Amino acid sequence: MESFTSAFAIAIHAIFTNKTRSFLTMLGIIIGVASVILLTAIGNGIQAYITKQFNSFGATNIYVLPGDIFGGGGFNPQSQQSAIATNKLVLRDVDSILRLREFVVDATPEFTAFSSVTYGNNSKKTTIYGTTKAFQTITSTKITKGTFFTDEQNKTGARVAVVGPEIAKTLFGQADPIGKKIRIGSVSYQIIGVTESRGSGGLGGPSFDTIVYVPIDLLMRTSNGTHITQITIQAVSREKMPEAIDAIKKELLKRYKKDDFSVVDQTQILSTINQVLGVLTVGLGGIAAISLVVGGIGILNIMLVSVIERTREIGLRKALGATPNVILTQFVIEAATLSLFGGAIGTLLAYLLTLAVNKFIPAVVTPGAVALAFGVSAAIGIIFGAIPARRASKLSPIEALRYE
Repeated sequence: MESFTSAFAIAIHAIFTNKTRSFLTMLGIIIGVASVILLTAIGNGIQAYITKQFNSFGATNIYVLPGDIFGGGGFNPQSQQSAIATNKLVLRDVDSILRLREFVVDATPEFTAFSSVTYGNNSKKTTIYGTTKAFQTITSTKITKGTFFTDEQNKTGARVAVVGPEIAKTLFGQADPIGKKIRIGSVSYQIIGVTESRGSGGLGGPSFDTIVYVPIDLLMRTSNGTHITQITIQAVSREKMPEAIDAIKKELLKRYKKDDFSVVDQTQILSTINQVLGVLTVGLGGIAAISLVVGGIGILNIMLVSVIERTREIGLRKALGATPNVILTQFVIEAATLSLFGGAIGTLLAYLLTLAVNKFIPAVVTPGAVALAFGVSAAIGIIFGAIPARRASKLSPIEALRYE
């Protein structure tokens, strides 16, 4: 225990004697640890955020989407794009699903368009959702001002709209938007409601705060749309969701082929998204870890220089009775301490960067990521410090004392 304490004290003394060189040696480890923790934090943060967003829409929601989006055993973006291009879903599919009252509470169609929303000289290009009154209940969309449009307004083709808070702020500033008229494309709509802030949809998707909701019949007519984008369904209970999915599939198979549609719950979608994000997070973390290896090479180089500079010291210690193992331990401890100091500084830097990044995208630092980064940095210090440490331990005391 005494020899270890002594070796540690000598290592600390050597590090602080050459502060600038020690810091430059640690720089690679600092950058590597900070990068690994930060990128992992961003990946974990986005996963947690998306999970929260999905749960906010309701735990019993089921979605009917065009095409076989899980073709080939997993989520396939190419098959999804092809499915959208050959979409066959229509409004009457919702009516047939609503007849499954044993499994279904409610269902709403959705038709998506992209257009500029204009008020006076202010304009913003955004996503327009054509839907029905049921959408508000099924997706737990809350209204902070005004009301959502009714089924009667949808049937009569009323030109009314409910806007997200960001749209209201962009177009009207601090003024009350209720009752104001906006133009979506070439059609005029009166604002009757403003939704509660919900933030971004994640993964580069549209922000829920910039969406404009209008009656689906009117939007499809003015957009020359014939097929709906998707159907959102509220199941009777979470326990009956598997039965509800089977019943919906059987109903739709009366008119479509198996590959013409997909019936999924949010758990399946969320699981697929998390798998993609998990792979992406690991990949980014792996790329960032390369800088840890670079930092390890820096430690190797400096420790080799240190062994050369301290050859006479090593010879003197051996002449006074220090064994090769004591010398080996001293230099390994020195390398590992450099690496751990770098890891500590890198962790602190990653935490500060996470606080800054959190203002723009979600990021969560997990104990696992910190432990992994620390463990890797310590391992790198030991591995890359072993070579110069071994070289130091094998020096002949006589030759070392004669070294100039």
